[in-house]
Amino acid sequence: MITVLSNARIFDGVSENIVENGAVVIEGDRIRDVTSGAVRLSDARIIDCRNRYLMPGLIDCHVHACSPTYNLPVADHLPASLLASHAVRWLKGALHRGFTSVRDAGGGDVGLHLAIERGVIEGPRFFFSGKALSQTGGHSDNRPADYVPQCGCAGYAGCTGLVVDGADAVRLVVREELRKGATQIKLMLSGGVTSPTDPMWMPQFTDDEIQAAVHEAGTRRVYVMAHAHTDDAARRCATLGVRTVEHGTDISPETAALLAEHGTYVVPTLSPAALLERHGARVGLPPAGVEKVKGIITLMARSIENLTRAGVKLGIGTDLFGEEFHVMQGGELKLRGEVSPAIDVLRSATSIGAEILQKSGELGCIRPGALADILVLEGDPFADLGLFEDAARNIPMIMKSGQFVRCSL
Repeated sequence: MITVLSNARIFDGVSENIVENGAVVIEGDRIRDVTSGAVRLSDARIIDCRNRYLMPGLIDCHVHACSPTYNLPVADHLPASLLASHAVRWLKGALHRGFTSVRDAGGGDVGLHLAIERGVIEGPRFFFSGKALSQTGGHSDNRPADYVPQCGCAGYAGCTGLVVDGADAVRLVVREELRKGATQIKLMLSGGVTSPTDPMWMPQFTDDEIQAAVHEAGTRRVYVMAHAHTDDAARRCATLGVRTVEHGTDISPETAALLAEHGTYVVPTLSPAALLERHGARVGLPPAGVEKVKGIITLMARSIENLTRAGVKLGIGTDLFGEEFHVMQGGELKLRGEVSPAIDVLRSATSIGAEILQKSGELGCIRPGALADILVLEGDPFADLGLFEDAARNIPMIMKSGQFVRCSL
């Protein structure tokens, strides 16, 4: 079946120049042609977009599918089948919010990927890290300071991450995650908000441990993403071969220039910062976490400005936990629009996201040969990024791989 989406205003994921009266010809799961003007194909299904905006499906480069609550010690004790059930609900919701590809930053695994690929569950394309790696007492070590295991044994594994120490141990764990099909490896290189015993400023993992992970990922032609709030952690990412900095909360102009020089990507995550500043205690964030998050939005905005001036490429990430808050996913674009031009935000959510996923030219763009992941919008995204907050009302058509997720045109 050939489908033609006609009479559309096309944003291709890259160019500010909108194709007026555009048409996209879809055959199978891919875009066959993009043109301007009427398309007449006798055997095609024609859908009139009536001058609405058409653009690539959104890409969220920092999610946690297994994320029913911000109270991670509670989540760590949920049965695996219950966590998976929450993930199924989250994945379907993300797709229906217009996110046709997501990158899981810890907790999601090959089972969720295969369930989507085989049509067992509905969800976006799923790029997964397996378990995020943390040193003892680092971010992803969710044990409180007063927790003493009765068996006297060391080590910890939670719903999103596991503890590993030493370069050889890191190498072994990375190889195991890669064996299970991980599309990237996640390391924790600074303190975090939700972890109970590490201050935000704390550097984590040694250079040898980081380089072991980078080397092993490179053998599979994949890469390392790193949780890095601090300027120091971001600098280590650039110099040690980590490909993407996650959060990038407090990056100086000098470090931004270094990141640009090394071609390191940054994925800011404004949504959880805004959420936890307002609701941290209510959602189970420990008192130390409530203190850590104060003022973080201001730091992030300044960091994004420094990165943009330096020419660093930025992705979009949401990093939202808690079923109550998953619906805020599309709001990340509006938050970014408060510090960045709309065209930069839309590129971050499409073509730059595809670069981060190592799928440039295949995802995040409207061009011949690309996978047909397409949105049609009610409204102008260049004038109002807030329309992504309510996908049910403002995105009447979502297509993934040439198949309609929904279409009310």
